[in-house]
Amino acid sequence: MGAVEQRLAELGRTLPEPATPVAAYVPAVVTGNLLFVSGQVPLVDGAVQETGKVGEGEGLVAPDRAKEYAAICALNALAAVKRELGDLDRVTRIVKVVGFVASSPEFTGAPGVVNGASELLGEVFGEAGRHARSAVGVAVLPLDVPVEVELILEFA
Repeated sequence: MGAVEQRLAELGRTLPEPATPVAAYVPAVVTGNLLFVSGQVPLVDGAVQETGKVGEGEGLVAPDRAKEYAAICALNALAAVKRELGDLDRVTRIVKVVGFVASSPEFTGAPGVVNGASELLGEVFGEAGRHARSAVGVAVLPLDVPVEVELILEFA
């Protein structure tokens, strides 16, 4: 087990099996020393954890739960990274995180939700986990999930 996976274990996190694409795309693409990871949704053992829009109120996904789902998306992205690179210790920098949050019309807290992914990456990679980011509220996401996260990273 490499240093990155050891750090995940210290945080009480386990790297899942990489998700199988649900449409016509590949999980990750390498160009030069950059790896682009396709959007990952909060699947655990192949199952969507919750569906719906994020917001405050009955029938909506609570922002704190959505933040944890963003962390799960980041773990799923790291699983795709490991499959592509063979070893997470090859990651030298998380360059950019893009997070999409299926939001109720009045919800403006997408950045706080995507913090779930950003904070996890920072805890795992330290300074190399600091990244540029976009957090975007959207009407709907694939499989009606509340959050989707994609990564761009540099590797050696």
